[in-house]
Amino acid sequence: MEERIIVAKFENVFYGRSVLACKDFTPNELRYMIDLALHLKELKKQNIPHHYLEGKNIALLFEKTSTRTRSSFVVASHDLGAYPEYMDSTGTQFGKKESVEDTAKVLGSMFDGIEFRGYKQSTVEGLAKFSGVPVWNGLTDEWHPTQMLADFMTMKEKFGHIKGLTLAFVGDGRNNMANSLLVAGTMLGVNVRIVTPSALHTDQKIVDIANSFAKETGANPIVTDNIKEGVKGANVIYTDVWVSMGENDWEERVKLLKPYEVNMDLMKMTGTPDDELIFMHCLPSFHDLNTVYGKEIFDKYGLKNMEVTDEVFRSKYAWQFIEAENRMHSIKAMMAVTLAPLYIPAYAVNGCKE
Repeated sequence: MEERIIVAKFENVFYGRSVLACKDFTPNELRYMIDLALHLKELKKQNIPHHYLEGKNIALLFEKTSTRTRSSFVVASHDLGAYPEYMDSTGTQFGKKESVEDTAKVLGSMFDGIEFRGYKQSTVEGLAKFSGVPVWNGLTDEWHPTQMLADFMTMKEKFGHIKGLTLAFVGDGRNNMANSLLVAGTMLGVNVRIVTPSALHTDQKIVDIANSFAKETGANPIVTDNIKEGVKGANVIYTDVWVSMGENDWEERVKLLKPYEVNMDLMKMTGTPDDELIFMHCLPSFHDLNTVYGKEIFDKYGLKNMEVTDEVFRSKYAWQFIEAENRMHSIKAMMAVTLAPLYIPAYAVNGCKE
């Protein structure tokens, strides 16, 4: 059992800040939000109120559809005492008759914080620049920081620590998940391996960012097309859909990534004892034929699953639904520390020393 440290008066270095990418924070700041999320999860399970944001109003701005991000922000807002207002691309002038700058100024004058889930990283950065209130990146094509807080929270919940673990992301090495896992994981001392075909290798600028943090944390980030070497010794096998929202390159992607399917043979290839190995996925997942997309892919390519087999998805290794729930707890921690008053009660597991 890790030591629990209660800090009675914490100078809130997060107050008023936006969360656009994990690289904008320090490793200790990421650890603090993760530990606070674990604490808030305990409060939720024990039905202990934690209305740190009573009276606050939150704008939820969506260009892309969502299940987990929308649900997480709505429930987190209510739990914190705030009111969330959902806006999608069909119900606002955003991007059609109103610029990012104009939208930011309008929303910033009415809301205390803004969540954005969409395409361009420049859009969420523009909202942060012109709104005057904290802006949270619910997903862009380049970064996915809210998913990272949940992912590493989940790993700490399972293993009791983060630093020194090995995570192998198997799939498209160029997407926002690969980018984010490589950088955030390295910041937290995780040995992240992006296991991907050479044609889909992670952008060198992302690798350079991870390597700059590796000097501080001692982590060993790797990008490789060698599946056997990439997953060897992994504690976490992580994958994502092969074709991201808004993309249509199915045929080429299926051809490239079929050998990188996460199946039980790949899980065993890690050589890691069962109690030290888990499977994670940010969802949604094409692991069976019970979706419209799944049926279309089967009709066109004859695949009953894509990035992960149903056997692994439903196995003893599967932690993806705990991970999904943790989106809400970690988003709640992020909102609380960026919107709460200057001083807030802060509870840290292990004192963020890891």
